[in-house]
Amino acid sequence: MSSQQIPEDNLPVVQETAHGAVEGTADPFADPGLPAHKPRIQDLDERAANRSERAVAFMFVLSMLSTVGFIASYVIFPVDKIVFIWPFGHVSALNFSLGLTLGFALFFIGAGAVHWARTLMSDVEVAAERHPIEAPAEVKAQVLADFKAGAEESAIGRRKLIRTTMFGALALVPLAGVVLLRDLGPLPEKKLRTTMWAKGKLLVNMNTGQPLRPEHVAVGSLTFAKPEGLEDDAHDFLSQIAKAALMIVRIEPDDIKDKRQRDWAHEGIVAFSKICTHVGCPISLYEQQTHHVLCPCHQSTFDLSDGARVIFGPAGHALPQLRIGVNSEGNLEALGDFDEPVGPSFWERG
Repeated sequence: MSSQQIPEDNLPVVQETAHGAVEGTADPFADPGLPAHKPRIQDLDERAANRSERAVAFMFVLSMLSTVGFIASYVIFPVDKIVFIWPFGHVSALNFSLGLTLGFALFFIGAGAVHWARTLMSDVEVAAERHPIEAPAEVKAQVLADFKAGAEESAIGRRKLIRTTMFGALALVPLAGVVLLRDLGPLPEKKLRTTMWAKGKLLVNMNTGQPLRPEHVAVGSLTFAKPEGLEDDAHDFLSQIAKAALMIVRIEPDDIKDKRQRDWAHEGIVAFSKICTHVGCPISLYEQQTHHVLCPCHQSTFDLSDGARVIFGPAGHALPQLRIGVNSEGNLEALGDFDEPVGPSFWERG
């Protein structure tokens, strides 16, 4: 199929306009014109403007109250409280109240800002010619002037009630995020560094619940003990025994290699923490001939005849020893707490 050539003399003459459009076609950048501006009632009646100001301030105040409610809900509702809320069914009271109050706090800030913009800020539409991406100096000056004019027209300087309540709402909302940091977990404080053991606390047999006496601990046997006063049905039993669990072993004094261990023992009876220093598993395997104890979780092995130092496995340090003695009634008692935190190392451990 052959193409038909048009003589050059018959080509149409085209000419570009200032906007780049071809003459004879519609200019896509032509000014379409703007409808006449219709003033709002707030522009004409100061009382209406004041009503809008109070409405915006009221929404900002509601935001502040919602943030306070968020913090109060976090304090009031326990984590395990379940309530029935139609139509959601059984939900966590804490999660529901936190979501509801935080949602209202953010909603009322947005609603107040939108109502402020629609009723009190200037709504005059301004047409501007297109310009190159790099703005000339006079345009930058114009933008700065427009910004100042916009700030003036927003009435933020005159509407002190709006300004004050808006800043209050914006200042309180971030507190919700600060409160949420509490969900990272309870602060350990000094709880990981100390146990229930103290001077004068009797060593109580875990199986019989009776105070231990030296004659109850035979050579080569492994006995588990807890502090006097720690009952099995106590609400904090698990958290306390997880730190205070004790294993008692009688070793011939001549077999004890560590001098301090021998000084902290009573007639060869030594007391060490039962909690492995790797990940906190309870140690329960004892080799009588070697005086080694073995953690069943990851096979960390400790030598009870040499300060319970690590001789195998991933544990990082020796088992803490409890200094013991005998009271006037012949019962074994603690002479203080462990000299270092029990269990695994933690980053802030001194």
